[in-house]
Amino acid sequence: MTDPRPVPALDLETRGFFEAAAEGRLAVRACTECGFVLHMPRTYCHRCGSWESEWRTVAGVGILYSWCVVEHQVHPAFPAPYTLVMVDLSDAPGTRLVGYLPGRPALAAGQEMRARFEILDEKVGVPRWETISDDLTRQGWE
Repeated sequence: MTDPRPVPALDLETRGFFEAAAEGRLAVRACTECGFVLHMPRTYCHRCGSWESEWRTVAGVGILYSWCVVEHQVHPAFPAPYTLVMVDLSDAPGTRLVGYLPGRPALAAGQEMRARFEILDEKVGVPRWETISDDLTRQGWE
């Protein structure tokens, strides 16, 4: 039996991301003045200088940019092997998210990916990624 997943701490910059994921939504922080996506989330826009921002729900689909298979287990909750992926969001240009896939899935740069959500507690969820064309059970999702 594995240990439970670690739960990220909620702070001013990341609370909206993890709370949206707990509701099954992928959200990015965006400037309300110029629309620039603030990723990594921060309190002000480095494009226009505005301090006004909001969490916007995005589709949760993207294109696989890169990946790495982790062969050495570093935490009991993440049994090796597992794959770390970098996904370029389709509806938030210039925004790249890092994610997790169990095992060693067959991947290729440019594959379409979609977010699924793992609920860690009632207020915290995290996005996990899957290839759109693959059977979910092959990737370890049930």
